[in-house]
Amino acid sequence: MSVDHYTYRVSWSEEDGEFVGTCVEFSSLSWLDKKQDGALKGIRKLVLDCLKDMKKDGESLPEPLSTK
Repeated sequence: MSVDHYTYRVSWSEEDGEFVGTCVEFSSLSWLDKKQDGALKGIRKLVLDCLKDMKKDGESLPEPLSTK
């Protein structure tokens, strides 16, 4: 199971004073970190954990935007 084809974004959150990593295909997930690369690594791991849970529960996995 790969998280590489999903769409990620890292931006600065003035409100939180940290970078926030998000994934377009998993709009309810986000990851805060003081460093940009930490926010990206965090959201990718969170997406992977979510995919594992979904697969275990027999749920359909979101189709990456890149394959639509």
